[in-house]
Amino acid sequence: MPDTFRTAVIGLGSMGYGIAQSCLRAGHVTHGFDVVPSQIERLKSEGGAKGDLADIAGTLDAAVIVVLNAAQTEEVLFGEEGLVRMMRNGAVVLACATVPPDFARSMEARCSALGIHYLDAPISGGSAKAASGQLSIMASGTPDTFAAARPVLDATAETVFELGDTAGSGSAMKAVNQLLAGVHIATMAEALTLGMTQGVSPEKFVEVISQCAGTSWMLENRAPHIVAGDYTPLSQVNIWPKDLGIVLDIAKSASFSAPITAAALQQYLAAAGMGLGREDDAAVAKVYARNVGLTLPGEA
Repeated sequence: MPDTFRTAVIGLGSMGYGIAQSCLRAGHVTHGFDVVPSQIERLKSEGGAKGDLADIAGTLDAAVIVVLNAAQTEEVLFGEEGLVRMMRNGAVVLACATVPPDFARSMEARCSALGIHYLDAPISGGSAKAASGQLSIMASGTPDTFAAARPVLDATAETVFELGDTAGSGSAMKAVNQLLAGVHIATMAEALTLGMTQGVSPEKFVEVISQCAGTSWMLENRAPHIVAGDYTPLSQVNIWPKDLGIVLDIAKSASFSAPITAAALQQYLAAAGMGLGREDDAAVAKVYARNVGLTLPGEA
Protein backbone atom coordinates (compact mmCIF):
# COMPACT_ATOMS: atom_id res chain seq x y z
CA MET A 1 0.00 0.00 0.00
CA PRO A 2 1.28 3.52 -0.72
CA ASP A 3 2.47 5.52 2.28
CA THR A 4 -0.81 7.42 2.15
CA PHE A 5 -3.78 5.54 0.75
CA ARG A 6 -6.85 7.73 0.43
CA THR A 7 -10.30 6.15 0.70
CA ALA A 8 -13.82 7.57 0.72
CA VAL A 9 -16.78 5.59 1.99
CA ILE A 10 -20.09 6.76 0.54
CA GLY A 11 -22.96 5.63 2.74
CA LEU A 12 -22.32 5.49 6.49
CA GLY A 13 -25.10 3.15 7.56
CA SER A 14 -24.42 0.17 9.82
CA MET A 15 -22.24 -1.56 7.22
CA GLY A 16 -20.62 1.48 5.63
CA TYR A 17 -19.69 3.01 8.95
CA GLY A 18 -17.95 -0.19 10.00
CA ILE A 19 -16.08 -0.27 6.69
CA ALA A 20 -14.93 3.30 7.27
CA GLN A 21 -13.75 2.40 10.78
CA SER A 22 -11.80 -0.55 9.39
CA CYS A 23 -10.13 1.66 6.78
CA LEU A 24 -9.15 4.14 9.48
CA ARG A 25 -7.72 1.37 11.62
CA ALA A 26 -5.65 0.18 8.63
CA GLY A 27 -4.09 3.62 8.32
CA HIS A 28 -6.00 4.93 5.31
CA VAL A 29 -6.80 8.61 5.06
CA THR A 30 -10.55 8.00 5.22
CA HIS A 31 -13.36 10.34 4.24
CA GLY A 32 -16.98 9.47 4.97
CA PHE A 33 -20.10 10.84 3.32
CA ASP A 34 -23.76 10.24 4.04
CA VAL A 35 -27.16 11.92 3.76
CA VAL A 36 -27.20 12.02 7.58
CA PRO A 37 -24.76 14.77 8.62
CA SER A 38 -24.34 13.39 12.14
CA GLN A 39 -22.77 10.22 10.73
CA ILE A 40 -20.17 12.28 8.89
CA GLU A 41 -19.36 14.26 12.03
CA ARG A 42 -19.18 11.08 14.09
CA LEU A 43 -16.58 9.63 11.74
CA LYS A 44 -14.56 12.84 11.83
CA SER A 45 -14.56 12.66 15.63
CA GLU A 46 -12.97 9.21 15.31
CA GLY A 47 -10.26 10.37 12.95
CA GLY A 48 -12.07 10.66 9.62
CA ALA A 49 -10.65 13.18 7.17
CA LYS A 50 -12.31 16.49 6.43
CA GLY A 51 -13.27 17.94 3.07
CA ASP A 52 -16.19 18.09 0.68
CA LEU A 53 -16.47 15.24 -1.78
CA ALA A 54 -16.08 17.49 -4.83
CA ASP A 55 -12.86 18.87 -3.39
CA ILE A 56 -11.21 15.57 -2.45
CA ALA A 57 -12.52 13.21 -5.17
CA GLY A 58 -9.49 13.78 -7.40
CA THR A 59 -7.13 12.72 -4.60
CA LEU A 60 -8.80 9.37 -3.91
CA ASP A 61 -7.23 5.99 -4.51
CA ALA A 62 -10.52 4.21 -3.77
CA ALA A 63 -14.19 4.94 -3.22
CA VAL A 64 -16.36 2.39 -1.44
CA ILE A 65 -20.04 2.74 -2.30
CA VAL A 66 -22.26 1.28 0.45
CA VAL A 67 -25.72 2.56 -0.45
CA LEU A 68 -29.08 0.82 -0.61
CA ASN A 69 -29.60 -0.21 -4.21
CA ALA A 70 -28.70 0.10 -7.89
CA ALA A 71 -30.42 3.47 -8.33
CA GLN A 72 -28.47 5.03 -5.48
CA THR A 73 -25.22 3.47 -6.71
CA GLU A 74 -25.74 4.93 -10.17
CA GLU A 75 -26.62 8.33 -8.74
CA VAL A 76 -23.44 8.41 -6.65
CA LEU A 77 -21.26 7.35 -9.57
CA PHE A 78 -22.87 9.10 -12.54
CA GLY A 79 -25.52 11.47 -11.24
CA GLU A 80 -25.49 15.25 -11.45
CA GLU A 81 -22.57 15.35 -9.02
CA GLY A 82 -21.25 11.96 -10.10
CA LEU A 83 -18.07 10.81 -8.43
CA VAL A 84 -16.49 8.93 -11.32
CA ARG A 85 -15.90 11.99 -13.48
CA MET A 86 -14.03 13.63 -10.60
CA MET A 87 -11.72 10.71 -9.77
CA ARG A 88 -8.18 10.38 -11.09
CA ASN A 89 -7.33 7.88 -13.80
CA GLY A 90 -6.57 4.47 -12.30
CA ALA A 91 -8.55 4.93 -9.08
CA VAL A 92 -10.99 2.20 -8.09
CA VAL A 93 -14.65 2.05 -7.14
CA LEU A 94 -15.79 -0.80 -4.90
CA ALA A 95 -19.56 -1.15 -5.26
CA CYS A 96 -21.04 -3.03 -2.29
CA ALA A 97 -24.83 -2.81 -2.70
CA THR A 98 -26.88 -5.84 -3.73
CA VAL A 99 -27.65 -5.15 -7.39
CA PRO A 100 -28.56 -7.17 -10.51
CA PRO A 101 -25.56 -8.67 -12.32
CA ASP A 102 -26.42 -6.80 -15.54
CA PHE A 103 -26.32 -3.52 -13.64
CA ALA A 104 -22.85 -4.32 -12.30
CA ARG A 105 -21.62 -5.07 -15.80
CA SER A 106 -23.04 -1.77 -17.03
CA MET A 107 -21.31 0.17 -14.25
CA GLU A 108 -18.02 -1.55 -15.00
CA ALA A 109 -18.21 -0.55 -18.67
CA ARG A 110 -19.08 3.06 -17.87
CA CYS A 111 -16.32 3.38 -15.29
CA SER A 112 -13.75 1.76 -17.57
CA ALA A 113 -14.58 4.21 -20.35
CA LEU A 114 -13.48 7.01 -18.00
CA GLY A 115 -10.32 5.28 -16.80
CA ILE A 116 -11.74 4.12 -13.45
CA HIS A 117 -11.59 0.54 -12.18
CA TYR A 118 -14.87 -0.97 -10.96
CA LEU A 119 -14.96 -3.86 -8.51
CA ASP A 120 -18.29 -5.66 -8.20
CA ALA A 121 -17.98 -6.22 -4.44
CA PRO A 122 -21.16 -7.11 -2.56
CA ILE A 123 -20.60 -7.77 1.13
CA SER A 124 -21.85 -10.14 3.79
CA GLY A 125 -21.28 -10.47 7.51
CA GLY A 126 -23.29 -7.81 9.30
CA SER A 127 -22.37 -4.59 11.05
CA ALA A 128 -20.18 -6.19 13.73
CA LYS A 129 -17.92 -7.84 11.15
CA ALA A 130 -17.84 -4.67 9.10
CA ALA A 131 -16.52 -2.79 12.13
CA SER A 132 -13.93 -5.46 12.91
CA GLY A 133 -12.66 -5.80 9.33
CA GLN A 134 -13.97 -9.36 8.99
CA LEU A 135 -16.45 -9.11 6.15
CA SER A 136 -16.90 -11.68 3.42
CA ILE A 137 -16.71 -9.98 0.04
CA MET A 138 -17.98 -11.65 -3.13
CA ALA A 139 -15.90 -9.81 -5.69
CA SER A 140 -15.35 -9.81 -9.43
CA GLY A 141 -13.30 -7.56 -11.67
CA THR A 142 -10.13 -7.44 -13.70
CA PRO A 143 -6.76 -8.34 -12.16
CA ASP A 144 -5.78 -4.65 -12.28
CA THR A 145 -9.00 -3.77 -10.47
CA PHE A 146 -8.28 -6.26 -7.70
CA ALA A 147 -4.76 -4.86 -7.38
CA ALA A 148 -6.08 -1.30 -7.06
CA ALA A 149 -8.69 -2.39 -4.50
CA ARG A 150 -6.38 -4.60 -2.43
CA PRO A 151 -5.68 -2.09 0.38
CA VAL A 152 -9.42 -1.71 0.99
CA LEU A 153 -10.03 -5.46 0.75
CA ASP A 154 -7.21 -6.15 3.21
CA ALA A 155 -8.60 -3.57 5.63
CA THR A 156 -12.22 -4.68 5.58
CA ALA A 157 -12.47 -8.38 4.77
CA GLU A 158 -11.64 -11.65 6.45
CA THR A 159 -12.44 -13.50 3.24
CA VAL A 160 -12.40 -12.20 -0.33
CA PHE A 161 -13.94 -14.57 -2.86
CA GLU A 162 -12.45 -13.74 -6.25
CA LEU A 163 -15.22 -14.82 -8.60
CA GLY A 164 -14.05 -13.78 -12.04
CA ASP A 165 -12.40 -11.11 -14.10
CA THR A 166 -15.53 -9.21 -15.08
CA ALA A 167 -18.23 -7.54 -13.01
CA GLY A 168 -21.51 -9.40 -12.52
CA SER A 169 -20.23 -12.63 -11.03
CA GLY A 170 -19.98 -11.10 -7.56
CA SER A 171 -23.53 -9.80 -7.75
CA ALA A 172 -24.79 -13.16 -9.01
CA MET A 173 -23.25 -14.90 -6.00
CA LYS A 174 -24.69 -12.28 -3.65
CA ALA A 175 -28.15 -12.94 -5.09
CA VAL A 176 -27.74 -16.64 -4.29
CA ASN A 177 -26.67 -15.72 -0.75
CA GLN A 178 -29.60 -13.36 -0.31
CA LEU A 179 -32.04 -16.01 -1.48
CA LEU A 180 -30.85 -18.24 1.34
CA ALA A 181 -30.54 -15.48 3.95
CA GLY A 182 -33.99 -14.05 3.29
CA VAL A 183 -35.64 -17.45 3.27
CA HIS A 184 -33.80 -18.50 6.43
CA ILE A 185 -35.04 -15.46 8.38
CA ALA A 186 -38.64 -15.97 7.27
CA THR A 187 -38.45 -19.70 7.98
CA MET A 188 -36.96 -19.04 11.42
CA ALA A 189 -39.89 -16.73 12.18
CA GLU A 190 -42.36 -19.34 10.95
CA ALA A 191 -40.79 -22.10 13.04
CA LEU A 192 -40.47 -19.99 16.17
CA THR A 193 -44.09 -18.87 16.08
CA LEU A 194 -45.35 -22.37 15.21
CA GLY A 195 -43.50 -23.57 18.30
CA MET A 196 -45.29 -20.94 20.38
CA THR A 197 -48.66 -22.37 19.33
CA GLN A 198 -47.48 -25.66 20.87
CA GLY A 199 -46.20 -24.17 24.10
CA VAL A 200 -42.56 -23.85 23.04
CA SER A 201 -41.32 -20.51 24.30
CA PRO A 202 -39.08 -18.39 22.07
CA GLU A 203 -36.33 -18.72 24.67
CA LYS A 204 -36.52 -22.52 24.62
CA PHE A 205 -36.69 -22.48 20.82
CA VAL A 206 -33.37 -20.66 20.63
CA GLU A 207 -31.76 -22.83 23.29
CA VAL A 208 -32.68 -26.10 21.61
CA ILE A 209 -32.82 -25.44 17.87
CA SER A 210 -29.51 -23.57 17.82
CA GLN A 211 -27.96 -26.89 18.90
CA CYS A 212 -29.86 -29.03 16.41
CA ALA A 213 -29.73 -29.77 12.70
CA GLY A 214 -32.43 -27.22 11.92
CA THR A 215 -30.29 -24.26 12.90
CA SER A 216 -28.78 -21.65 10.59
CA TRP A 217 -26.58 -18.61 10.99
CA MET A 218 -29.61 -16.38 10.47
CA LEU A 219 -31.61 -18.27 13.10
CA GLU A 220 -28.84 -17.92 15.66
CA ASN A 221 -28.36 -14.24 14.82
CA ARG A 222 -31.97 -13.08 14.47
CA ALA A 223 -34.08 -15.25 16.79
CA PRO A 224 -32.49 -13.66 19.89
CA HIS A 225 -33.89 -10.31 18.70
CA ILE A 226 -37.39 -11.79 18.98
CA VAL A 227 -36.63 -13.25 22.40
CA ALA A 228 -35.44 -9.83 23.57
CA GLY A 229 -38.39 -8.03 21.95
CA ASP A 230 -35.78 -5.71 20.43
CA TYR A 231 -36.31 -4.80 16.78
CA THR A 232 -33.69 -2.06 16.60
CA PRO A 233 -32.76 -2.35 12.93
CA LEU A 234 -29.43 -3.97 12.20
CA SER A 235 -30.90 -5.10 8.88
CA GLN A 236 -34.33 -3.72 8.01
CA VAL A 237 -37.41 -5.55 6.79
CA ASN A 238 -37.36 -3.11 3.85
CA ILE A 239 -34.15 -4.62 2.51
CA TRP A 240 -35.80 -7.92 1.63
CA PRO A 241 -38.44 -6.86 -0.92
CA LYS A 242 -35.55 -5.28 -2.83
CA ASP A 243 -33.11 -8.16 -2.50
CA LEU A 244 -35.57 -10.99 -3.03
CA GLY A 245 -37.06 -8.97 -5.88
CA ILE A 246 -33.62 -9.03 -7.52
CA VAL A 247 -33.45 -12.80 -6.99
CA LEU A 248 -36.83 -13.28 -8.64
CA ASP A 249 -35.91 -10.99 -11.54
CA ILE A 250 -32.80 -13.08 -12.15
CA ALA A 251 -34.87 -16.25 -11.89
CA LYS A 252 -37.40 -14.92 -14.38
CA SER A 253 -34.66 -14.03 -16.86
CA ALA A 254 -33.33 -17.59 -16.54
CA SER A 255 -36.83 -19.17 -16.85
CA PHE A 256 -36.20 -20.57 -13.38
CA SER A 257 -38.99 -21.23 -10.88
CA ALA A 258 -38.19 -19.99 -7.35
CA PRO A 259 -41.40 -20.61 -5.36
CA ILE A 260 -39.77 -20.64 -1.90
CA THR A 261 -38.19 -17.25 -2.54
CA ALA A 262 -41.56 -15.93 -3.72
CA ALA A 263 -43.28 -17.18 -0.56
CA ALA A 264 -40.69 -15.55 1.68
CA LEU A 265 -41.00 -12.29 -0.25
CA GLN A 266 -44.73 -12.19 0.47
CA GLN A 267 -44.06 -12.33 4.21
CA TYR A 268 -41.68 -9.38 4.05
CA LEU A 269 -44.19 -7.44 1.96
CA ALA A 270 -46.83 -8.21 4.58
CA ALA A 271 -44.50 -6.98 7.32
CA ALA A 272 -43.83 -3.76 5.41
CA GLY A 273 -47.58 -3.36 4.92
CA MET A 274 -48.01 -3.59 8.70
CA GLY A 275 -45.68 -0.60 9.06
CA LEU A 276 -42.68 -2.68 10.12
CA GLY A 277 -40.44 -1.81 7.19
CA ARG A 278 -37.87 0.10 9.24
CA GLU A 279 -37.71 -2.48 12.02
CA ASP A 280 -35.13 -5.26 12.23
CA ASP A 281 -35.92 -7.99 9.72
CA ALA A 282 -36.66 -10.40 12.58
CA ALA A 283 -39.93 -8.43 12.85
CA VAL A 284 -41.27 -10.65 10.05
CA ALA A 285 -42.24 -12.89 12.99
CA LYS A 286 -44.94 -10.34 13.82
CA VAL A 287 -46.77 -11.29 10.61
CA TYR A 288 -47.10 -14.88 11.79
CA ALA A 289 -47.93 -13.79 15.36
CA ARG A 290 -50.70 -11.44 14.17
CA ASN A 291 -52.26 -14.08 11.95
CA VAL A 292 -52.70 -16.52 14.79
CA GLY A 293 -53.17 -14.10 17.71
CA LEU A 294 -49.84 -14.70 19.45
CA THR A 295 -48.12 -12.21 21.73
CA LEU A 296 -44.39 -12.01 21.14
CA PRO A 297 -41.89 -11.06 23.87
CA GLY A 298 -41.91 -7.36 24.62
CA GLU A 299 -45.45 -6.85 23.31
CA ALA A 300 -48.26 -5.75 25.60
